[in-house]
Amino acid sequence: MAEKIKKYFQKKKTEAKFKLAGPGHKLTEDTAIVGPSKKNQKGAYQPPPANRSVTEANQHAAIAAMARINSQAKSSAFNTSLAAIQAQVKRELEAEKKSELEAMSSSSRGPTTTELEASPLLAAKGVFFKCPLISEEILSRDEWKVKIKEFLIEQLEEERGITACLMIQSCNYNRSKVSDCIDILCKYLENILANPEETKFHKIRCSNAAFRDKVLPLFGAVELLEGAGFRKQTLKHNDADEEFYVFDATNIPEIGTLEFLRDALRSEDRIELELERNLQVLSPSQAAQRCNLPTEFYAMTADELKREQQRKVDAAEKQLELRTKAMREKDELREIRKYKFAIIRVRFPDGLFLQGTFSVYEKFSEVMDFVQENVEDECPNFILSSPTGHRLEETDRDSSLFDLRLVPATILSFQWKDDAMNQVGFLKPEVMVLIQSM
Repeated sequence: MAEKIKKYFQKKKTEAKFKLAGPGHKLTEDTAIVGPSKKNQKGAYQPPPANRSVTEANQHAAIAAMARINSQAKSSAFNTSLAAIQAQVKRELEAEKKSELEAMSSSSRGPTTTELEASPLLAAKGVFFKCPLISEEILSRDEWKVKIKEFLIEQLEEERGITACLMIQSCNYNRSKVSDCIDILCKYLENILANPEETKFHKIRCSNAAFRDKVLPLFGAVELLEGAGFRKQTLKHNDADEEFYVFDATNIPEIGTLEFLRDALRSEDRIELELERNLQVLSPSQAAQRCNLPTEFYAMTADELKREQQRKVDAAEKQLELRTKAMREKDELREIRKYKFAIIRVRFPDGLFLQGTFSVYEKFSEVMDFVQENVEDECPNFILSSPTGHRLEETDRDSSLFDLRLVPATILSFQWKDDAMNQVGFLKPEVMVLIQSM
């Protein structure tokens, strides 16, 4: 884990040395480090969070299942096993009956958050993310916030300056406050760079309003000043003792370090999270259930959701009124803006559904890539159609799910472009086995 961040730091240092060397200077050593890719390689299968630990027995079962699927495909037209679906429906009915009994016994105290998360009627267990720079774990956003902060704190002793830049950008979530803080920090550094001998630029009074309100509260700001050669001292000011951050050039290797840190702050580099698709394969009976969305899908607080519920009651009354198309579209946009994520289900001709989680601002091309990664045919020769039957064309690839109104959940129909294609299987065998664990 630490090795990845070291490579990231080495890359930044190399870029800074090249810049400071002046025009025409070339580095003789090969020190360029390739950072981690932000996307998984296409075609690489990523299991969902629930199936991360795979035993040897599970591997043998998966191999056997793939062999059965392949043999069926060769001998006859593929059809989802009726017996398997009937068994799955039976399990679901039993689980639903058990859930209803538990709900009746606990109705007096009301549903808790834990009961909601464990409900079999949730379309997804939550929203999960990956962070290849740190580890291969799949965690919630809140878990990653803690883990990223702990990880960066561990790196401070070795690379205080650049680590502090990442802390400011990655661990503070009000982008307006981050921008204000960076502007002030860069001003401190630029004043010293422009006037290295002017001592008035070497001191920052802690009681200064801009420093106290816009710099000090942000996580990583003090560490950045320390990485830039500032140290906290008590000095006389107006006949009183006051605390200052005082710059001393002996605390940094060279004055060019300040330029390097300023550029790092301006670059807005941060540790990014990648949305985990939470891939699922659903039988027709599972997809037919009325499923609710987890609270993480909403860009609203609990109080806001209550107000939204009241708004729906008011909206029902509005249905009695004559309303224009513009009024209806405005209400539709207001409705979908409360979501941050979307569930996309793709229905295949054999009755199975492929499900994934997406950001509402991701492009439709990401959905196409997701389907392409999980179907047998390697060529993108398929079409996805909306529930209304509208074919989503190449011109829709750069449109967001929000723009295409595919939020918060939708079912798209899969078909081959070439009607003559009579492929017996659709999903890859390693994806098909996931239906056994649903």
